[in-house]
Amino acid sequence: MAKIAVDIVLLPGEEVTNKAIEANRQLPDTDGAIALNKQDCLPHISLAMGCVDKEDIGQIERILRDIAKNSRVGKLRVVGVYIGTNASGEKVSLYHVEKTEAIQSLHEKVTRSLSRYFSYDVSAEMVSAEGQVAESTLRWIENFATESSFEKFFPHITIGYGQAEALDFPIEFTPAGLAVCHLGNHCTCRKILVLI
Repeated sequence: MAKIAVDIVLLPGEEVTNKAIEANRQLPDTDGAIALNKQDCLPHISLAMGCVDKEDIGQIERILRDIAKNSRVGKLRVVGVYIGTNASGEKVSLYHVEKTEAIQSLHEKVTRSLSRYFSYDVSAEMVSAEGQVAESTLRWIENFATESSFEKFFPHITIGYGQAEALDFPIEFTPAGLAVCHLGNHCTCRKILVLI
């Protein structure tokens, strides 16, 4: 069976999407590793990540539709810029999204409901990328379940490599949708496979 690397995400509303894209353009990421846009490098909040069989996407969509019907995330807030470092020691700017009970609960429901479909034995061929896939990308996908789930869940929108400028926070927004995306290099959302 053919496997692909996917990200189950919340897509932010238009205002935050535009701010993230604009902030990304201000970064000195000269090789364009993360060039946010609305077509094939979408600003997003990761809820769950891993490798799935392509033929399970339909079943995953049914489960997510059911979760979405019974979950209300409501309004979320970007509360600041967080500067972290990836596995390769590079500075990465993120919009820190406040962890509400509702988004934590959604993350946990998605993670538990899809755990039987997910594996973490990722290889570069499963990632939607031209050229070489960064080692940090594979490590992030491999370790998402143990390093970024449940009590370690940290909702954020990745802006890109470098140090993003602070805005007037908080910025309140309503998510635009729940999606399954094919993961690209640097854990970007390259293609929406399912949109709810």
